[in-house]
Amino acid sequence: MGKKRVSPDSGTGQPRGRRDFFADESGICSDFHAGTTWAPIGRTPVVKQTGQRFSLNMISAVSPKGQLRFMVTPKRIGASVFVEFLKRLMHGWGKRIFLIVDGHPTHKARLVKTCLERMKGQLKLFYLPPYSPELNPDEYVWNDVKNNGVGRSIITNTKNLRSAATSRLRYLQKNPDHVRTFFKSQTTRYAA
Repeated sequence: MGKKRVSPDSGTGQPRGRRDFFADESGICSDFHAGTTWAPIGRTPVVKQTGQRFSLNMISAVSPKGQLRFMVTPKRIGASVFVEFLKRLMHGWGKRIFLIVDGHPTHKARLVKTCLERMKGQLKLFYLPPYSPELNPDEYVWNDVKNNGVGRSIITNTKNLRSAATSRLRYLQKNPDHVRTFFKSQTTRYAA
């Protein structure tokens, strides 16, 4: 009688030596405000902010294990920025990665395909069905960053905006239990 072999990743739904990540991009503007504030009765609350408008773009990837990788950039997220993120995602990573993304043309660009070919199967892209952001657990990262990081901060310049976004992303990165909750909604628990 033989014994059944159990891999270290048993129960995660992922084969040994591979990790699944869900990735997404988002932008945030200096005039974003979230939450509520208070004021004395009869007085309209005023949230002070700069009249200037500036923005920042972000890209991240989350795994059901609670891992978060991210990149913040002032650049538009096109194929070259996405390739830079893919290289960062793979840097120092010993396992294969299956990266699930939406069908944005950036993810299907020739530059991205060339990058994936050079990685020789260590990184593979898979696409969510069209018009289905609710299936991507990484959408919760942007909700969290915008509502609990940037939206509750006084943003007066690009440096403040970058600091608020990066600070919240690092908080999430250091709290895998919080990131795992992104895989518990009715539409994302399939990915856990």
